[in-house]
Amino acid sequence: MSVQLFEGKQHAAYYHKFRFEPSQEILDLIFSYVDEKLPKPHGLAVDVGCGTGQSTRILSPYFQKVLGTDISEAQIEEAKKVPGSPNVTYSACPAEEVPVGDASVDLLTACAAVHWFDIEKFLKEVDRILKPRGCLAFFSYLPRLEVHYKDCSEQMSQVFSDVESTLAPYQHEKVHHVKTGYKEIFEAIPYTDKRRIESIVTKIPMPLSALIGLIQTFSMFQTYLRTEPEKAKEMIRTVEQRFLQIMGASSTEAVVEVWFHNVLVLACKPQ
Repeated sequence: MSVQLFEGKQHAAYYHKFRFEPSQEILDLIFSYVDEKLPKPHGLAVDVGCGTGQSTRILSPYFQKVLGTDISEAQIEEAKKVPGSPNVTYSACPAEEVPVGDASVDLLTACAAVHWFDIEKFLKEVDRILKPRGCLAFFSYLPRLEVHYKDCSEQMSQVFSDVESTLAPYQHEKVHHVKTGYKEIFEAIPYTDKRRIESIVTKIPMPLSALIGLIQTFSMFQTYLRTEPEKAKEMIRTVEQRFLQIMGASSTEAVVEVWFHNVLVLACKPQ
């Protein structure tokens, strides 16, 4: 069954505030692939494991209808709060039970989410709902983030690496799919027309406060927070102080550049 680690209202609020949209490069790769396979106009897109909707709303200009689904009602409630396009709707449901008809979906996406699902059941559901020549796109950033700031990028990235080491004992076993670049998930897709693209680097400027917030959206941090709340809060305070000291900055509004290494899996259902 799917893993549910993003249920709390506070976690959903952090997710809404600090998670970000897919990069234009990833979107361009997805839509170039979809346009090869399906004629326009494109009808329905479904974004599964949509969280608070960052990866859902961005699909609205490309499709007549967009549905975002997530098993967490708290995440869906946050998604619904955002003013959006009238062609975007949301539903709280398991990834393995998408509330759409057979052969009705042009594109199914999952952003930093598919590794949490019951892969076998989910892929059967994907096959049920995709049209002939319909496409899927699974993508995620990998754990190895780089933090760049002036001439101290190596030290900044080491702080983040130390965060990962601290949180490692609280990491769910399914995260190994992300660490291995979705290789097992790619191999499990039953279609012959499929691609796995690595080494997509996204460089995102953000205030240090946003990076600190992003860390608090991670499932392993939330597990740490539930297990050892005082230690988790102290870790965040220490990490912030270390970053500021290295930067020689006094405010967390100082902007850093975070480099995300991404993987993208694309596949097309046979005719």
